[in-house]
Order: sequence, then structure tokens, then C-alpha cells
Amino acid sequence: MPFSLLPKRMTDALTDLTPELLRDMGVRLLMLDFDNTIVPYTTSVPTDAMVRWLQTMNASDIQICIVSNSHKDRVPAFCQEYGLDCITHAKKPFSKGIRACLGRYQIPAAQAALVGDQIYTDTLGANCAGVQSILVRAIDNHTFWLKARHVLELPFIFLARKRRIST
Repeated sequence: MPFSLLPKRMTDALTDLTPELLRDMGVRLLMLDFDNTIVPYTTSVPTDAMVRWLQTMNASDIQICIVSNSHKDRVPAFCQEYGLDCITHAKKPFSKGIRACLGRYQIPAAQAALVGDQIYTDTLGANCAGVQSILVRAIDNHTFWLKARHVLELPFIFLARKRRIST
């Protein structure tokens, strides 16, 4: 698949995505990054709005799977608590975890999307694996390195600005 750092779609928050919007995009499988996409790096406790969104998505026909580079136990623990499937040690931007997820659900890449807050891992990994990439704003860039990474992503965000999902 093509090497591209431009997300196919962008939105402010994960909770902006609805089952109807995803179906309109042809998405049957939604892969989610964990840290700074669902919850900040500093906690595993989601907001009330995120809990409601997860419940709505779990009740829909859209399959949901966390695909995280994390090696920490907090991701599987979170997934167990909220009834989600997960793949950890995904090695994004490489396609290992993304391909494992597609295989687990037996859904073609063209009918899947990956949502994440980082262009150099989530967007690039999704684009290279042939799944739709959806960039969300990071929940909390609380360290110097997260802020620096975001500054380096700004040119790609600017180039993709017309791909913003209206909510």
C-alpha cells in the first residue's frame, strides 16, 4: 500500500464518530488506538462521554478492537472492563497488529478504519495497511515530547484540513 502521512479523515474527538457515519464510510471494523485517543496516558479512566460512546458502539453492528503499541497491562484490563477486544504490541506503523486484527475479524482492509492521535504511527500504519485512517486530536499532550511530536505533525494536518469530518 502507499506510504502516506496524510489522514483520510480528521475529527476533534473519537466520540464524534457515530455508527451511521462509519457505515456511510463503508466501515465494518473500527480499530482504535488507546493512549491519548480513548484515555490520556496518565489514566485508564474514560470520561462519561467516552463511556457512553463505547456503549453505543458496542450496541451497534460496527466491530470494535483496540490496536495498541502498549506493552502495559492497563490496555487489556480496560478492554475487559468495557467489553472490548484488543491487540497489544501492535508495532504501528508496521502492519503486524493491524493485519492481526483484520484476520481476527475476517474483514477486508477496505471495510476497516483505524482511529488514532498520531500521524507517524496510527495514520501511517493505517495507510500502509490499506485501511482508512482517521486522525483525532490527542486528549492531552502533557509532555515536551508529545508537544514536539504534534508540532512536527502540523504540516500534514494542514495539508489534510479539508478531510475534516463535520459534526
